[in-house]
Amino acid sequence: MRLGQWVSLLALGIAIYILWQIRNVLLLLFAAAVLSTILNRVVRYLRRMHVKRGPAIAITLLLLLLALFSLFAIILPRLAGQFQLLLQVLPEVVDRLEITYSSIQARIPGNLLPNNEGIDNLIRELQTWATLAVGNLFSFVTNSVGIVLNFLLFLAAAIMLLINPIQYRRIFIMAFPAFYRPRINQILDECELSLVGWIRATFVAMTVVAAVSYLGLLILGVPLPLVNALLAGLLEFIPNIGPTLSVIPPLLLALLVDPWKAVAVVILYVLIQQFESFVLVPFVMKHEVSILPLFTLLSVVVFSVFFGFLGLFMAIPLLLVVQVWLREVLVKDVMNRWQTPSREREPIAAGVSRDL
Repeated sequence: MRLGQWVSLLALGIAIYILWQIRNVLLLLFAAAVLSTILNRVVRYLRRMHVKRGPAIAITLLLLLLALFSLFAIILPRLAGQFQLLLQVLPEVVDRLEITYSSIQARIPGNLLPNNEGIDNLIRELQTWATLAVGNLFSFVTNSVGIVLNFLLFLAAAIMLLINPIQYRRIFIMAFPAFYRPRINQILDECELSLVGWIRATFVAMTVVAAVSYLGLLILGVPLPLVNALLAGLLEFIPNIGPTLSVIPPLLLALLVDPWKAVAVVILYVLIQQFESFVLVPFVMKHEVSILPLFTLLSVVVFSVFFGFLGLFMAIPLLLVVQVWLREVLVKDVMNRWQTPSREREPIAAGVSRDL
């Protein structure tokens, strides 16, 4: 290799190392770009109603602030109160489980069920783990200055991108060769359509799941049905993992009322998840985005490993963008235009015809 090639390889390695070190900042900027893309759609809608861009941006930001105020001042305090209530009633839940298990064990002849000492130790360990985990989570969220600074950076970047999106888009496109810049502009349009379609479908799914959960929990008489329903709707944002986690709080609360209600809560959430997986999500995603379930699950695991807690939330937007770039660049622009030399084309075609 020549000296110039070694220098280029070294520069590439340094660039990859720097990008890896600032990966969390890049993911935060990506999340800001996703939010600004969604807000820009609202601005465009207001523009079609003959509202000038400046007032349209102001109205959009006001709606965003109202949504954030509702989240932090209304929803999150109630969720925090519910988790604290769960920690307080968890010993009573454990006692009820032990009594129920002992009664079932006494009714089954022949000691078919094992002694409840191992189950009692397991439940106690789970109780200790849950107390520590939730307590550390709340202390981390409430006391971490870094989270507040990252959130402010996220909001500031999203607002800046919203105010002048064309200029930032132009700077990004300039990073590519001149002959390919019109194609990059088309790919960015495809990414925007995918992200907007996904957030629209996700919002519909979150609303439907929250409404159905509220009605079901209200009929069953489970405490705090509204808070549990809002939690189920919010966790719908995290595919596969979120719906599973949402069943834990109402299940524990149902155990305080009656053990059969806990079973009913599990059945209710299983039915909701089946309805969501086979009816709701295919219906709302039909004309919006197309993601295979296996890729969805793998993206949640992979991006959470690489980017942590933020990667868990941004797994699907990242997957959508990666999917668009792979389809448009690798498949359409490279693989579909890849032609074999003329000397090799005829033997290959003959071999294919013989196989057919």
